[in-house]
Amino acid sequence: MAGIGFELRKLLKRDSLIGVMQAYTYAGIISSGPWVLSILGILVIGVLSLSVVVPDSLITQFQVSVTYLISLSLILTGFVQLAFTRFTADRLFEKKADIILPNFNGLLLWVTLAAGLLATPAIAFLFPQQTLMYRLLMLAGFVVMCDIWIATIFLSGMKHYKAIVSLFGVGYSATVALALLLRPFGLEGLLGGFVLGQFVLLTGMVILILRNYPSDHFLEFRFFEKRYLYPTLVGVGFFYNLGVWLDKFMFWFYDPTSHAVIGPLRASVIYDIPVFLAYLSIIPGMAVFLVKMETDFVEYYDKFFDAVRSGGSLEFIEDMRNEMVYTVRQGIYQIIKIQTIAALGLFIAGPWILEQLGISPLYLPLLFINLISAGLQVVLLGVINVFFYLDNRWIVLFLTGLFVTLNAAFTALTLWLGPEFYGYGIAAALTITIMLGFRFLDRVLESLEYKTFMLQ
Repeated sequence: MAGIGFELRKLLKRDSLIGVMQAYTYAGIISSGPWVLSILGILVIGVLSLSVVVPDSLITQFQVSVTYLISLSLILTGFVQLAFTRFTADRLFEKKADIILPNFNGLLLWVTLAAGLLATPAIAFLFPQQTLMYRLLMLAGFVVMCDIWIATIFLSGMKHYKAIVSLFGVGYSATVALALLLRPFGLEGLLGGFVLGQFVLLTGMVILILRNYPSDHFLEFRFFEKRYLYPTLVGVGFFYNLGVWLDKFMFWFYDPTSHAVIGPLRASVIYDIPVFLAYLSIIPGMAVFLVKMETDFVEYYDKFFDAVRSGGSLEFIEDMRNEMVYTVRQGIYQIIKIQTIAALGLFIAGPWILEQLGISPLYLPLLFINLISAGLQVVLLGVINVFFYLDNRWIVLFLTGLFVTLNAAFTALTLWLGPEFYGYGIAAALTITIMLGFRFLDRVLESLEYKTFMLQ
C-alpha cells in the first residue's frame, strides 16, 4: 500500500505520543479535509456576501443550489466510482498502467455527456422563472461536479490523498475568491464563482492524472467491456451514495419539514443544520478508521495473502488471520469509542450552538440522534471497507441495498409519526445494517483460510 500507509507507519514508528498525535491528525486531515474545505468554502462565501448581495435570500438560494449539485452529482456518478477504481487497481496489478489514462479519459467523456444530456432538459423545464444565465451555470456546475467526483475517486483509489487535499484547498480558495469577486452580480455571480472555482479544481486533478499515468493512447472505452466491469460495484456505488442522501431528500420534499427556496429546490432548516453539525463530529472517527485500515490491518492482510501465494506454513497463515480479526475488532471498537467522545462534546455544546444559530432548543433531540447516526455511518464504512479488502462484493451490495430500503421505510415512518421521531429513521437503518454486517463479517473471517484456498 503506497501513499498514506507509508506516511502513517513512519509517524507511528517513532513510538512517541507526538508521533501518534501527528499520525491521527494527518489521517483526520486526509480523510475529512476535502469535504470540510468544501463546506467551509460555501459558508464563507455566504457570510462574506451578506452585506453585498441583496436580498439575503439570494445567498440561501446559492447555497441550496450548490447542495443539490453536490448531492445529485454524487448519486449519478456512484454507478461508476467504485467500478472504475477496481478497474484501475486490477490494471496496475497486471502491470498495464499504460491503459489507465485512456480509459479515464473515456470515462470522463462518457460522464460529461451523460450528465449534460440528463441535466439539460431537467434544468430547462424545472427552472422556467430563473434567468438563462442561472440555468446555464447550473448545467455547467452539475457536469463539472460529476467530473470532479470521478477524478477524486480515481486519485483516492491510487492513494494520492495529500494531492487531493492540496487540490481541494487550491480549488476552494479559488472558488471563494471568484465568488466574492463576482458577488455584486447577485445569485448568478455567486454561482458563477463557484463553477469557475470547481473548474480550476477539476483542471488541477486532470493535470495530476496526466502527469502520473502517461500513455501512448488518449481515448479508450475498455472499462465498459463486460469482462472488466463489475456489476456489484456499480450497484454498491449507487446504493451507498443514495442511502447517505435519501433521508435528506425526504425531509426536503416533505411539506411540514421544508420550504421552497428556488424553483423546485427545497430545504429543511430544522434537519439540515443538525445534520451538518453532526457530520463535523465524524472527523476523529474517520481519522481512526484510516489509521487502523492503512496500517495494522493492511500489514497483516498483505502478510496473509503473501503467505498463501508463496506457500507459507499453515501456522503462520492462521496467525496472520487471527491478527487481521483482532485488528478489525479493535478498529471498530476504537471508532465507536472516539465517536462517542466526539458526540458527547457536541452534546454538551449543542444548546449553545443552536442558540447562536437562532434555532429552537426543541430541536436538540434531533441533533443528538444525528450525532449517533453520523457515528454509525463511520462504523458502516469500516465494515464495508473490510469486505472490499476480502473481495466480498455481494455482501456489500446486499448491505448497501438494505441500507437504502430501510432508510426510506424508517424515515417515512418517522415523518408520519411526528417531530419527536425525526432523525430516528436513518439511525435505525444504520443500526440494523451494521448488526447484519457484523454477523456476515464474523462468518467470513472464521472461514477465511478455507475460502482462500478453495478459490485457488
